[in-house]
Amino acid sequence: MELEWLKPGAFLGSMLFALIGVVIFWLSFIIIDKLTPYRLWEEIVEKQNRALALVVAAMCLGISIIVAAAIHG
Repeated sequence: MELEWLKPGAFLGSMLFALIGVVIFWLSFIIIDKLTPYRLWEEIVEKQNRALALVVAAMCLGISIIVAAAIHG
């Protein structure tokens, strides 16, 4: 019985794809932040806008699913 995920090549490949996914996610968040008429982070953190926080959370989940599907597929 061989553990495929313990091999250095598989581990480094997983780390590379994880890093690519995080970079794509972060760039997507920055682009959406620039497209909105207000700064998302400032609205959520400083003004405690819970409704916007829920919308951004849903957006984050959606982008994450898309990136994961693109990397996996």
